[in-house]
Amino acid sequence: MAGVSSESLTTALTELEARLPGASLQLATELFGILGTLDSSAGLRRALTDPSRSGEEKSALVRQLVGGKVSADAADIAAGLASLRWASARDIGDALETLGATVVIAVAENKSAVSASGISGLEELENDLFSFNRTVASSHEAQRALSEPQASAAAKTALAQKLVPGASEEAKVLIAQAVSNPRGLKPGRLVERFAQLAAKRQQRWIATVSVTRPLTATQMDRLQSALNALYRRELKINVTVDPALIGGIRVQVGDEVLDASVVARLGELNRQLA
Repeated sequence: MAGVSSESLTTALTELEARLPGASLQLATELFGILGTLDSSAGLRRALTDPSRSGEEKSALVRQLVGGKVSADAADIAAGLASLRWASARDIGDALETLGATVVIAVAENKSAVSASGISGLEELENDLFSFNRTVASSHEAQRALSEPQASAAAKTALAQKLVPGASEEAKVLIAQAVSNPRGLKPGRLVERFAQLAAKRQQRWIATVSVTRPLTATQMDRLQSALNALYRRELKINVTVDPALIGGIRVQVGDEVLDASVVARLGELNRQLA
């Protein structure tokens, strides 16, 4: 997805963010249900991506289609998506799939530690998705069954649940979606994509800190407190020693970089002198 569709997806994800703290698996299931309706009608996809229609018209069409059948949140999200511009009929479905998966991932993220080892809900979700793919990859019989075009979605979902009986509810929702509606992909490939989305979201809250020498316990405590206050949540901090920095510190959280190193300052000076 690129160009106008990529911009629209970014807009939709930004708008979705405000709903994620209280998101539920039911919301994700409703979004996936709307996706199924969208995938079943080429005419509907064309109507929702027709550049000659206004965003209001397309939004109203979605509300008319799903009104009373899903929650207000699901209807709002789908209608908002339809109001945006899309380069192709396929792109709006891909975007809705991403939004549904993001809701599931956020539900996992909102959970507290889930095991004696203290792994997070996101880590548990990733582990379950990878476990499913490893199990499927080790069984040609399972691969054939999950790719059998004559098998019902219910049968494939039931088989998938048996392959990972101890998986979290969030993982079960994503795995069920991947095997029941892979949308032209192999189920394992879609599960892998969901795992990548989970990993990307988890990376948002990992701070990679580069310093020229190891930090003391006191310095670590101060750094942890400062970054937690800056991002308004508990971050995981990974510290690496990089003598090439010469001095100072470099912090990366997701795509954001805070660079106070000597190398960065020298680079800026060189740019000013060039």
